[in-house]
Amino acid sequence: MIRSAPVIARSLAGSLLLTALATPSYAATFTGAPLFTEVNQYSTLVEDDPADIYYPINAQVVTPVVLLLQGALVDKADYSNYAQIVAAYGFTVVVPNNVRSLSVPGLPPFTGLFPEQGQVEAVLDFAKQENADSQSPVAGLLDTDTLGLLGHSFGGAVGLAAVQGGCFFILCTDSYDLPEALKAGIFYGANFDAAQTGTIPPLDNQTPTGLILGTRDGVAPPADTVTTFEQLLNPPKVLVSVEGANHYSITNTDSFRDPVRPTLDQAVATETIGRWSGAFLRAHLLEDDSAWDYIYTSRGDNLDENVAVEAVSTPEPSVGLLSALLLGPLGFLGRRLWNKG
Repeated sequence: MIRSAPVIARSLAGSLLLTALATPSYAATFTGAPLFTEVNQYSTLVEDDPADIYYPINAQVVTPVVLLLQGALVDKADYSNYAQIVAAYGFTVVVPNNVRSLSVPGLPPFTGLFPEQGQVEAVLDFAKQENADSQSPVAGLLDTDTLGLLGHSFGGAVGLAAVQGGCFFILCTDSYDLPEALKAGIFYGANFDAAQTGTIPPLDNQTPTGLILGTRDGVAPPADTVTTFEQLLNPPKVLVSVEGANHYSITNTDSFRDPVRPTLDQAVATETIGRWSGAFLRAHLLEDDSAWDYIYTSRGDNLDENVAVEAVSTPEPSVGLLSALLLGPLGFLGRRLWNKG
């Protein structure tokens, strides 16, 4: 559980050269390439949680803050490649290790790395402190009025709860109010059946929401992610299917916690997930019209042979809240999710 404490113990880890990235570009047309070749990383505390912070090197750029909510029992260090990629699109990415006890009816409490909704408000407080601290590497470089969310697996479920507001069972330990600063969230290997009830309810998301799935995910069934996407009531929303990726294609290395092996190279898969995450956040946190086109027209889809994309930018006239509540998840069969054509 997150506890109040001063932000202390900052240690600078130096710059990380992203040699695979393009040179800084400010072209009018977003092609999917990141904007920065170097990302810095330092370690500190977000309240009592150890955290790694990734930010692009450019003293003239003020960046939105992005919180990455980890998967259950996955250490923050396992997301360093993914976090660097997203940061290179113009964001300061905060990756905490949140330790808490998870209580599920019928089972004894289990303590480990589990994210929770309270981290959203905690990271906003942290960002304001860092921005005002002259000793911070990101002093004066944070847009503390603009927050985005990333999440993996259980962390994606927490993110899906956070974009709705309200305090959800298992995903929230105290109370939660949707911050005005929260503008969008995009999540990998996630669905909204964290309590394992077998039912995914309608999600009254209050921000643009994206979901990315791996077609070989053996932990979070792709069909459940598709159903979660269909149950998102409020566009804009996007579903990106990454062909050949499994549940841990977002982390630095694959894990046998997923019994299904990926067929897409790990580095390619992580770059793909990071690029679509970065583009989605640029479209909604930075109001980048070209990134919007990359996401919501066929342009990005056509440029990437490893994905199939379904994007809804505006509400469908015949589907409102009442009909969504009555009809539930529809349309999974026949969707062009697994191959392009």
